[in-house]
Amino acid sequence: METTATAEHARTTQGRLRNVNLTMFIPPLVVVGAVLVAIDARSWWEAAVLTLGVVAGLVIVERWTAGDTNRVALPCLIITAAVWLIGVLVTDSRTACYGITIVGPYFISQLPRHRGAATLGLGTFIAAVGAAKLLQSPDDVVGTLIVYVLLPTGITLAATGLMFVNQRFYKVIEQSREREAELAVVRERMRFASDLHDIQGHTLHVVKLKITLAEKLLRSDIGRVEEELREVHALVSDTITQTKELAYAQRRLNLSVELENAKNLFEAAGIRVRVNREADVDVDERVNGLLGQVLRETTTNILRHAQATRVRITVSESGIAITNDGAPETPLPALGGLAALRERVGASGGELTVEQKDGRFLTAADFPLLSSPPSAARPSAAREGDR
Repeated sequence: METTATAEHARTTQGRLRNVNLTMFIPPLVVVGAVLVAIDARSWWEAAVLTLGVVAGLVIVERWTAGDTNRVALPCLIITAAVWLIGVLVTDSRTACYGITIVGPYFISQLPRHRGAATLGLGTFIAAVGAAKLLQSPDDVVGTLIVYVLLPTGITLAATGLMFVNQRFYKVIEQSREREAELAVVRERMRFASDLHDIQGHTLHVVKLKITLAEKLLRSDIGRVEEELREVHALVSDTITQTKELAYAQRRLNLSVELENAKNLFEAAGIRVRVNREADVDVDERVNGLLGQVLRETTTNILRHAQATRVRITVSESGIAITNDGAPETPLPALGGLAALRERVGASGGELTVEQKDGRFLTAADFPLLSSPPSAARPSAAREGDR
């Protein structure tokens, strides 16, 4: 599944780069080629020859943007080289080099090795063909050298150098895309691990609590023992179902269900719990699920780490706050599962607050945009925790 997602991401990025390249290069090349043909051609067949060179250049650019130059690179190079020969020795065309100045650099950039030698060979060929013009125009040596040797050769070599820079640029982009895809996979793994921790950690701790309770009641209340074991069986079955749903990205927590579960668990552990629903949280499914996860993780932490006797759960129109006593008189511990939840809550426009003071512990998830005007539920919950 990760490989498929990465491949799809790569195809999307390559498609965008192709569209950008086509938009950037093709229109200017077409315009310049059309202008040069119109200016330089003196007959229809000269125009046809020059157009053939322009078309070969456009073909190599279009295939390069698609990453498929292998089949057309050599034919296009041969065509543009022939156009350059004909333009110099037959039609006296000063712009016949246009096609080869495009195709040559693209051709060289695709070579696996010996690019330097290929660049030297290409420049030598263009210069030699241009110098052959001196045989026809020996009286204008300087002008011939400039128009048919120096300019075509210089433009081609400069374009080849730019192609190397261009290749390096796109290689950096490709590496960046690969790192981005790898980071996305790592984030998905962390999210999956966090959800799996929520499910398995919560369930295992509750199972341990209920089995301990069943052991204590084994000789005094066999009916209650049977009830606890049935609840353990149901809890394990539900956990198996949730794990399967998580594997297939179908798991959704519900705040109302988690409120009822938390209340039952605290009461079973002998902890007095009070639930205040100041308002119904009218949110989308994702935020509702996040609030449910915050409550579940906090419930597990209280049962596992605190010596709590009282828990207050306050649900407001903008979020939830859980306050408990029995917090150890030590510095604020590592957040563990709440650390991952803090990032996910923040990504959804909310804020996760964790405070420890005077033996009380507050965990609050607040989504300010859900309330209008902004709700004061979280400060209120904090004051309740200080009382």
